[in-house]
Amino acid sequence: MCGKFTQMMGWSRVVELAGLLAATAGPTETVTPMRFATVIRLNTDGGRETARMRWGLVPRWEKDPGIGTKFIHARAETLEEKRTFRDAFFARRGLVAVYNFNEGEEIAPKKTRQHLIVPDDRKPLAIAVVWEHWGEGHDASLLTFAMVTVPANKLISAITDRMPAIVAYEDWAKWLGEEPASVAELKTILKPLEGACTMTPQDAKSPPPKKPERKEEQESLF
Repeated sequence: MCGKFTQMMGWSRVVELAGLLAATAGPTETVTPMRFATVIRLNTDGGRETARMRWGLVPRWEKDPGIGTKFIHARAETLEEKRTFRDAFFARRGLVAVYNFNEGEEIAPKKTRQHLIVPDDRKPLAIAVVWEHWGEGHDASLLTFAMVTVPANKLISAITDRMPAIVAYEDWAKWLGEEPASVAELKTILKPLEGACTMTPQDAKSPPPKKPERKEEQESLF
């Protein structure tokens, strides 16, 4: 299951694929659960914007924001059924644009080997998420999200049975809510990575490249 991804820090103001593809290379950030990422969503006026959110969805009725560690992923098949994700699925859908992501292979009880997944064309991918605003109207508030997952493609199924749900650019409007779509249509949008990609094991002999992280937001819940 995906537990890490990399995105460019400069994408905080980019909300169109054309802008993502044209963006010059710059500092990147590696995001893991309970850290912050840039999420594309619709604002109250129906326009696209980006917002910083913590990975690990916190339902609005929960008292402890630490519960987000339990809701890192949301299965696409049951989004409209599960109480934790149902409201967010119908009203608060978003996208995370990434360069790459990791998948873990269980090689022993409580031990996994990480594999780096990189599209061969090096173009960014848009991963589907659902998000919540915990603590809204109170002194402390927090935006959080869960990554939507689907059955793994042929390559990734060799190490795990799930992977992030990828949304093609032509489907962004429906997923974000700019265009009407039924539950069935929304689920059709959620697909595994279909383009050619490379999967590289990350181990002690071949460590992943180090990426700078935005630590100022990572050290606090709010």
